[in-house]
Amino acid sequence: MVGFSVYLSAPLTAATRAYMQAMQAAGFSGVFTSLHIPEDDADVLAQRVTQLAAWCRELHLELIADISDRGLAALGWTLAAPQAILATGLTGLRIDDGIDLAAVAKLSHVMPVALNASTLTSDDVATLRANEADWSHLEAWHNYYPRPETGLARDWYAEKNAWLTKLGFTTMAFVPGDGELRGPLQQQLPTLESHRGWSPLAALVDLAQLHTGRIYIGDNTITPAAQAAIAAYCATGTITLHVTAAPAALTGELWHNRPDVAAQVVRLVEGRKRQLLPTAPQPAQARPWVR
Repeated sequence: MVGFSVYLSAPLTAATRAYMQAMQAAGFSGVFTSLHIPEDDADVLAQRVTQLAAWCRELHLELIADISDRGLAALGWTLAAPQAILATGLTGLRIDDGIDLAAVAKLSHVMPVALNASTLTSDDVATLRANEADWSHLEAWHNYYPRPETGLARDWYAEKNAWLTKLGFTTMAFVPGDGELRGPLQQQLPTLESHRGWSPLAALVDLAQLHTGRIYIGDNTITPAAQAAIAAYCATGTITLHVTAAPAALTGELWHNRPDVAAQVVRLVEGRKRQLLPTAPQPAQARPWVR
């Protein structure tokens, strides 16, 4: 499942809904938002999340909101009486650290709950089991990291996700966007530090290989080109490549990578068979390595 983020620190506009509709048409099926930004007014935040939830229902999108104990208190919500939370139209909550796991276990019988994947421990798992949590409603979601150099290490993430998957959790992580970046740092919002600067599709493909069940765009938007590339990959497994200059005979065709995959280039199965390029020697040019 792929999803994207819509944040509530600014008013929701017609442009916001148009973006949501474009993402839904591209195959995205979930929306993430945050409800514990301290500078937000609680009343305004509640109105905006209700509006966002209404749009999600219209577009058949799931809506998961990140919240902390402070955010719950500011909104006047309590996990022990989730009626006010459900009334907004939220599909589920992503629970931050500091919230009592016994209350989380009880909430899991009412709505889906995403736990903090990065900090979840075996003791936490034991507590949830002791409190008879509904495991069909529990998932494990990682954070994104706005500040450069603070994202998760790839090897650590792979080990953690393997453990979570073995326990039966569906995991989730964020990839960076390539459109409007979220302030104040505007340094992209990936889960893995190595993905900072990557295209959304490249990061998505990498996360899919690391036991990641749900992959969301962390930043405000992605470009239409990225939407189309992710849609093609999710529908058919096709990877869209972008080139700055290429003979017309090469573009607009479907090519396949050789089974003996090269480390830094794409070698085409059809290259010799189609023989679309001249074989005469050409002037040598620098070929910089770009991820």
